[in-house]
Amino acid sequence: MIDLRSDTVTQPTEAMRRAMASAPVGDDVYGDDPSVNKLEESAAEMAGFEAALFTSSGTQANLLALMSHCQRGDEYLCGQQAHNYRYEAGGAAVLGSIQPQPVDNQPDGSLCLSQLAAQIKPDDCHFAQTRLISLENTIGGKVLPLDYLADAQSFAFEHGLKIHLDGARVFNAAVKQQVPLTRISQHFDSMTICLSKGLAAPVGSLLIGDEALITKARRLRKMLGGGMRQAGIIAAAGQLALEQQVERLSIDHDNASHLARELTQLDELNVDLSAVQTNMVFATLNPAYDPKALQQHLEQQGIRISAANPLRLVTHKDIERSDLDKVIVQIKAFFARNS
Repeated sequence: MIDLRSDTVTQPTEAMRRAMASAPVGDDVYGDDPSVNKLEESAAEMAGFEAALFTSSGTQANLLALMSHCQRGDEYLCGQQAHNYRYEAGGAAVLGSIQPQPVDNQPDGSLCLSQLAAQIKPDDCHFAQTRLISLENTIGGKVLPLDYLADAQSFAFEHGLKIHLDGARVFNAAVKQQVPLTRISQHFDSMTICLSKGLAAPVGSLLIGDEALITKARRLRKMLGGGMRQAGIIAAAGQLALEQQVERLSIDHDNASHLARELTQLDELNVDLSAVQTNMVFATLNPAYDPKALQQHLEQQGIRISAANPLRLVTHKDIERSDLDKVIVQIKAFFARNS
């Protein structure tokens, strides 16, 4: 099956499966799982931070960051399209009693700093206290410019705020910009990294920050039911994700560009090539065509997509160029049959 729904569908590599089978393990809640400890130390060093925490998911890692930076009744600023605002079940509000204050994302995915400034609450008992800015990189497959990150960091410092990065796909950003991870991470007080998207580990994310933040987050992780025991079995796959899967992300980016260029040749679809920067292609379907009908047609041909408009097509390590050529042929066939 050619699955373009997300890079979360990636299968672990054979090397990951072997590492998981033979990983040395301990009890991570006691802090004595050597595979987890190695992963956390490696990730912290790679990002230039003091410490890291292995978590079950990116949603949990983001929630731990928000709850570590903010107290009950505090507020964080984010984008309308931010994953930790829009797609994480309202966890910050429900579990952390933290109020999100979203602003519109700019076309490049960034947040207008003057708009953020207008949303910072005064020191008045009527208002939640603004504590944190949360950015996302990549967002919708788009990479935030490095100079913008520096400006956002300065803005946060000037206003006495902390700044967090939802870096679920931050390695896609680093590979696209051809910079080490530290060129991005240096602008933040904390960040998350997802191991189970383009990096192909079967499960897990990381929260990275200073020792004090990670110590607090570790306690909160336990509170939220995230204390894992012999988690080294999955940490071993995460270790190989960091060591072996980062550089090859450029292949996914090239494949997404190829798919986008081919789709622009179809009158029934509209694709903004300038927005295809990493491994995501968004294609707006002519209203005359039903995305569910397209989904059903492709499913019958061994191709999975999510029925939406615009369509989001995501490349990853289990998608080859020949797979995309088949997808293009079948999309053309659908339009020919339904014109």
